[in-house]
This record gives sequence, C-alpha cells and structure tokens, in this order.
Amino acid sequence: MTVPNSYAAIDLETTGLNPKTDKIIEIAAIRVIDGQIAAEKRTFVSPHRTLDDRIRSLTGIDDGMLADAPDIGQVIGEYIAFADGLPLLGHNIRFDYSFLKHAAVNSGLEFEKEGIDTLRLCRALMPEEIPKSLGSACGYFQVQLKSAHRAMGDARAAHELYQAIRKRYGAADDAAGDESAGAAPVSAAAKLFCPRPLIYKVKREQPATKRQKEVLRELAKYHRINLTVDIDYLSRNEASRWTDIIIAQYGRIRRDI
Repeated sequence: MTVPNSYAAIDLETTGLNPKTDKIIEIAAIRVIDGQIAAEKRTFVSPHRTLDDRIRSLTGIDDGMLADAPDIGQVIGEYIAFADGLPLLGHNIRFDYSFLKHAAVNSGLEFEKEGIDTLRLCRALMPEEIPKSLGSACGYFQVQLKSAHRAMGDARAAHELYQAIRKRYGAADDAAGDESAGAAPVSAAAKLFCPRPLIYKVKREQPATKRQKEVLRELAKYHRINLTVDIDYLSRNEASRWTDIIIAQYGRIRRDI
C-alpha cells in the first residue's frame, strides 16, 4: 500500500468551538500533490459579530482586520473547489470540517469528504504520556510551528507534521508497494494513514424572519443594549436565542395599557 501523499491541508480560526453557534473568522488551505505544496489560499471571513477578548488574545485577530472581510457564503465555494479530488488533512480535522460543512450546506453546496487526521496518528504513534496538541506533536516530531493559532501557520504545521510522521512510519509501506503489483499486505501502521469518511450531519439554517429582527431591534433599543452581532445575518435559531437571552437578563418591553 502506498501511504497517501496528496491532500488539502485545512485550518480554521473561529469565534468558538461550536459549529452551530460560532463562526469562521479565517480559513487557510494548502493543496499538496505528491508531498509538494502546489498552491496556498487564505482568507479572513466576517463573523458578523464582535470578537471577544479571548479570541483576540488567542489569535491576534481583531475586529478591524475583519472589517472588510467577505461573508463565508461568498468564499466557501472557492475552498470546496480548491480541495476538489483530495482528502482533507488537519489536526483534529473533523472540527474544521464541521464548520466548513455548515457553511457549505447553508450555501446549498455538496461537501462530502474523506480526511486524514494528524491528531489520530499522533494518538496512535506517540508515547502516551506526551500531550497530543499540535504544538506538542510538532515538538516531538521536530517540526517547527510558526504563527500558532493562525490558520495558515497551523495548516502548514499540520502538513509538515504529517510529512514527518509519514517519513518515519510510512516509508517501509511505500517501498513494499513499489516492489509489488499491489498484492503486498497492508500493515497496521499503513492503515492508520488511510483517509476516512468525515461524517457530520447538518441541516440548512433558515434566515431570521422580518418580525424576529424587528423584535430584537425593539428589545435592544428599549433596554439600551449595544448588540455584539449583526441582526441582519442571524438565522432563525440565533435570533430566537438572542431574544431569549435579552429577555432573561433585562426583561420584556413594558407597554403602557
């Protein structure tokens, strides 16, 4: 078996960890063919909300950097095309895929992919006592990690980490595959490298209704709240959630009878 050596290394920066409530703020992708970088792509993405201090501190991305960034719906098709025909690669790739799948479904696009997860490889091949974060794994395999918690830096690190793991554990299987006509047995190590289907089910979100937006604006004005989200880009579920949060914290609008 020849260990995979062509893929699209992907990494995202997001406003949080939940693809149902958080948003993408940066995407980076590297198209790798036969182990060599063929193309790179990176984009800031507007989350249509104010970033909290934790995300600004972690990533170094601030609201000004996203001020003129496109909506995810404007760029998701470009990234789907960029990765066409290749498995996705990343450290905990299912996390990135879940956000991308949300964006694809909301734009009416198909995005069914297989993935190679460097986190899974590290858990199987590194000593148990060593942490398996991207930074720790890069240190263990002597891969330099530049610009941690930025999409392109982490995408490049995942690519280089995979190449280091592949060189150490996959070289023998490559050689066996070259010497035979495809009849060589597949080793346990080689099986770890096989791309696996990325399964994530999500339904298309419906935009907030006109009435939902009106209610939110009325509540914000009545309670003198500066909302940290752009109401025009909320889904129905998000608008309902924000309405409930405001009412729970500040109360309903009191109307004179």
